[in-house]
Amino acid sequence: MTKDLSQQSDEELILEFQQSGNEEAFEILVERFKNPLTNFVYRFLGDYEACTDVVQETFIKVFRYKDSYSSLAKFNTWIYTIAGNLARSEYKRRRRRNFFSINDYGEDHQTYDIPDETYRPDVATDSGIKDEIIQKALLKVKDVYRQAVILRDIQELSYEEISEILGIEVGTVKSRINRGRAQLQKLLKHIYKD
Repeated sequence: MTKDLSQQSDEELILEFQQSGNEEAFEILVERFKNPLTNFVYRFLGDYEACTDVVQETFIKVFRYKDSYSSLAKFNTWIYTIAGNLARSEYKRRRRRNFFSINDYGEDHQTYDIPDETYRPDVATDSGIKDEIIQKALLKVKDVYRQAVILRDIQELSYEEISEILGIEVGTVKSRINRGRAQLQKLLKHIYKD
């Protein structure tokens, strides 16, 4: 007697989807990972609209490239790697877009990049002002450290899982987390005074 699909592990579900094309298995994976991935990507990008696009693109890639998953890795490592890569690409794209050029047609023909500081109000979360302040501080942490901190402290993944997702050694993961936490602590020291 086979297990009910909803009782199967993530790895069993992706294997079922790979072998038989059973879309119910895929839908269960989407349901399991939709909220954790949304939380992860939102914390990285700080923009809900962009976050939902990245998460949707993550699931499209999982669907489209299901056969590239290898059972040697945990499924959550694979899907977080996809989401992390897409989030980093979106972050870089947004940073490039947040600059606009003014061409000086004088003798030097220089181009100046001026940051676009247009105010874009974010929707306040239910957890209030502190959460918003923490999110803004998190966005100021260097992205190379921010991703590691989010995966460890918010997504609660192990150092080994983060190592696989980021493709770096465990020692480097620990170092990035420590540096990211230190940056965050400096940014938040005015909030949490004893």
